Amino acid sequence: MDGLINSRITTQNKRSEDRPIEKSLRPLRMEEYIGQDKIKNQLRIFIDAAKARNESLDHVLFYGPPGLGKTTLASIIAHEMDVQLKITSGPAIERPGDLAAILTTLEEGDVLFIDEIHRLNRVVEEVLYPAMEDHAIDIVVGKGPSSRSIRLDLNNFTLVGATTRAGLLSSPLRDRFGMICKLDFYSPEELEIIVTRSADILDVEIDVKGAGQIARRSRGTPRIANRLLKRVRDYAQVVHQGAITSGIAGKALELMEVDSMGLDHVDIRLLHTILLDFAGGPVGLDTLAASIGEDSSTIEDVVEPYLLQIGLLQRTPRGRIVTAKGKKYFGEVLDSDLISMLE
Repeated sequence: MDGLINSRITTQNKRSEDRPIEKSLRPLRMEEYIGQDKIKNQLRIFIDAAKARNESLDHVLFYGPPGLGKTTLASIIAHEMDVQLKITSGPAIERPGDLAAILTTLEEGDVLFIDEIHRLNRVVEEVLYPAMEDHAIDIVVGKGPSSRSIRLDLNNFTLVGATTRAGLLSSPLRDRFGMICKLDFYSPEELEIIVTRSADILDVEIDVKGAGQIARRSRGTPRIANRLLKRVRDYAQVVHQGAITSGIAGKALELMEVDSMGLDHVDIRLLHTILLDFAGGPVGLDTLAASIGEDSSTIEDVVEPYLLQIGLLQRTPRGRIVTAKGKKYFGEVLDSDLISMLE
């Protein structure tokens, strides 16, 4: 079921098609990065201070939904500090030796980015503590009574951690970060700037209203905005000689079953089920998951956040309910075409 959910064009999780386009569109400097102004201002001050003292930047933790720019910010930090960036992920570091191999290859001041840091093995995490605090790691050599511990000194480095589940981080690990930054969803205005910038890099002709159409349906997420731009570009190239206008963007996105608020068939099915099968709620998560044939954790982590953010859905102690705004929206938008899509 997770694979089906993550195959949605509106999923915030990274898809294989995103990798080549994200690399080319990723900004390298702080002034090129759109949105997250509070975080940018903080980082700019701390980076300038660290460079003035000729020190490494303090460890940084970014948390928030996928696709909001955590990896991009790590790249910008490394670029602004004029050091190398090494990227890995929590699940990829299986043993303490794996982490030691990475840490011992870091040069002075390098940035180590660990994505999904909440999924680090606890044994590996304990090795990370002295590395973050003392820039040293303890390695056990040998086995049994003849084993001994050797402390290896490390170069000064900056750990940038990223997580979508900050609550799953252990307190000892979280407390070792000097900066903890929450990334928020983007406004349509910010996404419109991002879409326009991306179109310019991709050499795609787009007008303001066309960029606005894509921005409003991007669920507050740059990754989705760039993905939709790529699909709309293909549609415009084949059907309308390449230029993207508001009308062309609207037709392309309707073809992709992405409505005016960025909802797709999975979102509509969830709202439809609560409204028609459970009289608008409340309905328990497990019951809802069984009704629409999806995993409860997938609904909670992937489907619901955007519906909660835009006020169509509400979590209560008794279960999920569709809000008054959701009922109004559902009544205005759900037409016979969408009903047939759900069947």
